[in-house]
Amino acid sequence: MKILEKALLLVFVSQWSVDGFQPARVIVPLTPQSSLNNVSTLPSVSAASKIGPMHMTAAAAAMEEPSEENQASSGGEGTMSALMFNLVKSIVGAGVLSLPAGIAAFGNAPSAMIPAAALIAGIGGLSAYGFSLIGRVCAMCKANSYREAWEKSINKETSIIPAVSCTFKTICATLAYSMILADTFRSIFASVGLNLSRTNTLLSVTSLVLLPLCLLKNLASLAPFSLLGIIGMVYTAFAMGVRYFGGAYSFPAGAFLADVATNLQPSFGNVGASGVFSPNAFILICMLSTAYMSHFNAPKFYNELKDNTVKRFNLLVGSSFGISIIAYIIMAALGFLTFGSGSSGLILNNYSTKDTLIGFSRVAVAVSLVFSYPLAFAGFRDGVLDLAKVPQEKRTNSLLDKVTVGCLSLITFLALTVKDVSFVLSFGGATLGNALIYLYPALMFRGAVKKLGDKASNSLKREVKVAMANAGLGVTMGIIGAKMALKAL
Repeated sequence: MKILEKALLLVFVSQWSVDGFQPARVIVPLTPQSSLNNVSTLPSVSAASKIGPMHMTAAAAAMEEPSEENQASSGGEGTMSALMFNLVKSIVGAGVLSLPAGIAAFGNAPSAMIPAAALIAGIGGLSAYGFSLIGRVCAMCKANSYREAWEKSINKETSIIPAVSCTFKTICATLAYSMILADTFRSIFASVGLNLSRTNTLLSVTSLVLLPLCLLKNLASLAPFSLLGIIGMVYTAFAMGVRYFGGAYSFPAGAFLADVATNLQPSFGNVGASGVFSPNAFILICMLSTAYMSHFNAPKFYNELKDNTVKRFNLLVGSSFGISIIAYIIMAALGFLTFGSGSSGLILNNYSTKDTLIGFSRVAVAVSLVFSYPLAFAGFRDGVLDLAKVPQEKRTNSLLDKVTVGCLSLITFLALTVKDVSFVLSFGGATLGNALIYLYPALMFRGAVKKLGDKASNSLKREVKVAMANAGLGVTMGIIGAKMALKAL
């Protein structure tokens, strides 16, 4: 279960890596409520079309949408290419580095990559469909945010449900960030001869780096650093490719093989594609169930898209998720095909500390996490203020500073005392994470179609069944993930 614990930890927190900088324009940082309460003018669209290159469901592809062709141009100023880049950046995070371990959980032969690629693509398609549903609900209900979409499609009384879900996930993500940063920087410091304890490392990084960043009132100033995440991933993929095709870690004479711990060295057997039928395959499924999570930002992307017809929005979603799926498959394959069943929960741990090419990847990932930390923390802090019903006009700089210090102190204390947060992360991801991706979008879509009454086309009514089936699959994956989290206790 150690592989599952570490990998789930990384997958979970990686989804918060760049969420605050998705739209093409400079925006305020994402928080559970700010992401749920954007304001703009949206068109009313009664139906949707194909998701674009992914063709995610036959029902969606067959959708009738006569009003869309005559719809007036609306939306924001974001171009298709700019928003596509930002959405891919939102989806693909450091969590991709844990996928080789998920594959190694059920197979140890190269052919295990075949069903793994199918799972990555399939679950990516289901996640894209849920993302699309949220934008379409915003169009049908003339909603401007996730929370407003919930209020108009279901009811206002229960709109606190998605807000609580987002806030809880930011708390878990912030705690995980602190724990990962403590371990990561301790290793980096050790590599240059600075041997600090985990406690001293975390206290130093928190007080000297994290606190000043979290005290910033305008996180838009961090926008240039958000590129570090995607640049780091591209570089890491390149470095992993060089090492795989160059055979630097191959038996028996790989150049760096002698520097790798025995349990992290390449290990291959004869359990290939057939291994996907074992229960251990659910480890990868559990990872993938939240690997594509960025759904609370769907209204923001719909709002930012220029000429935001549902057809164009679906093209944006389909293309972005398609690119993300390809990126996941490539990096998962490079890691697994290099180390097989020896793949660590963080694949970079498999590479030699003397490997300079990979060393730059470690630094890039660490720096990316540092500048991502304020985004997740802002969601935690502002989510707490929202749930406490503190109005915006009373959120003075003095109050924000005090709450920031208090919340960061709490997170740091927990990170120092809690040695294994994998249960909180895996259980939260399997429950609330799956709810945000699969269940909530389907419920909102069903409610929106129901409120259309006789105006709802037969294809829309039929698609409700498809959406609810997608939700059922998500709930099933959530139950399995929660069960595995409980077993890990």
